[in-house]
Amino acid sequence: MSSLKLYHFPISGPSRGALLAARSIGVPVQVEIVDLFKKEQLNEKFLKINPQHCVPTLDDDGFIVWESRAIACYLADKFGNDDQLYPKDLKKRALVNQRLYFDSSSLYVKIRAICFPILFCGETEIKPHLQEDLNITLGVLEQFLNNSTWVAGDNATIADTSIYASLSSILAVGWNISQFPNIERWTKQCASLPGYEENEEGAKTFGEAVKKNMK
Repeated sequence: MSSLKLYHFPISGPSRGALLAARSIGVPVQVEIVDLFKKEQLNEKFLKINPQHCVPTLDDDGFIVWESRAIACYLADKFGNDDQLYPKDLKKRALVNQRLYFDSSSLYVKIRAICFPILFCGETEIKPHLQEDLNITLGVLEQFLNNSTWVAGDNATIADTSIYASLSSILAVGWNISQFPNIERWTKQCASLPGYEENEEGAKTFGEAVKKNMK
């Protein structure tokens, strides 16, 4: 059994992002489900591992790290067969890091702002200004893909696994991306990522949970 344990909730976009990175890297991980809907993240045992009580959380033989993109970087550096997924070249890595931070500080934040109130706060519809906010951010992602095959260059990196995990959540809610042809092209390419079907299954469950609470 792998000494790598990933505390994971398939409905969570960031959690799927970490697992999608692990699948792309090809490193075996033991997946331990933490059901956020049942508040299992607040169990005393899990709080001892991660006082911030969030998923994903990685346990590498006693070394604990959380935040999905930090996990992806760690796994790629430690277990990657080459540096394609997380380049060692300073400029190429900076570009991947920029895309990762774009996801964590902008794209995922906009998606969460739409879905969290519907899932947990009794909202039943998407506020127009939040819809506009997300589409503006998707316009930036569209530009990233103007001159490159993937979001940070001509091959897939952990920036793609992270951003796709986030985007697949809102796509499963039914978000229209027809005005973003580069993103449409790229999402089709992402079907080639190892772990893609696993990610889609979690995203579908997420989308169904959101749509169930909407008018």
